[in-house]
Amino acid sequence: MPPSALRDRKRERTRRALLEAAVELFENRGYEETTVADIAAAAEVGTRTFFNYFASKEELLFPEQDERVRAAVAAIASRRPGERPVEVLLRALRAAGDNPGEHLVDDLSARIAALRARVSRTVPAVSGRAAHAQLVAQREIARQLHMAFPVELDEVGAAALVGAVVGAVSGALTVLFQSPVAGVDGERLHRQIHETTSRVLQPWLASNSKMHAGPVH
Repeated sequence: MPPSALRDRKRERTRRALLEAAVELFENRGYEETTVADIAAAAEVGTRTFFNYFASKEELLFPEQDERVRAAVAAIASRRPGERPVEVLLRALRAAGDNPGEHLVDDLSARIAALRARVSRTVPAVSGRAAHAQLVAQREIARQLHMAFPVELDEVGAAALVGAVVGAVSGALTVLFQSPVAGVDGERLHRQIHETTSRVLQPWLASNSKMHAGPVH
C-alpha cells in the first residue's frame, strides 16, 4: 500500500476515534460538561491532534454535512427522463439521508444526529451552527433544482418546495429526538430516522403518484 494511502487510513481511524469518544462522552456526561481535552484523552490523542481534525467541539456534531449536500446535488444531476421536480427532490433528500460518509456507519451517524437535535435546543452555538448549515444546504439544493427545472420552477418556487419538504422532515425528527438516546441501539435509531422521514414524505409521494396517474375517466 502506498505511504499516502496508509496516512489516509491512519487519519480516518483517528477521526473516527475522536467522533466515537465524543459521542460516548456527550451521551453519558453531557455536551457542556465535556471538554475538548476530555475527548482527546478518551481517543488517546493530544488536544493539538484534535484541532488538526475539528476546529471546535460543536463541529463534532456536523461531521458529514458537506457530504450530504454533495449526495443531494449528485442525485439532482442524475435525474431521469420524465422525472418531475418533486420526484427528484425526494430522491435527492433520500440520497443525502442515506449518505453519512464513509467514516460514519449507520450506528454512529444516527447517534450524532440525535445528539445534534437535542443539544441544539439548549446550546446557542450548536443551534446557530445547525440553523446556518440547514440554510446553506437548502439554498444549494434549491439552486440546483431550479437549474435542473428552469421552466417548471423559478428561484422562489424551488426555494419554497425545498423549504417545505426539508422543514417537515426537520420538524418530525426534532420530535423523534426529544427522548434521551443514551444506551439506545444506533442501528435501531437509524431505522427510526428512516421510518420517520419516509412517513413525513409520504404525502408528497402520494400526490406525485396521483399526478402521474392522470385523471380517472
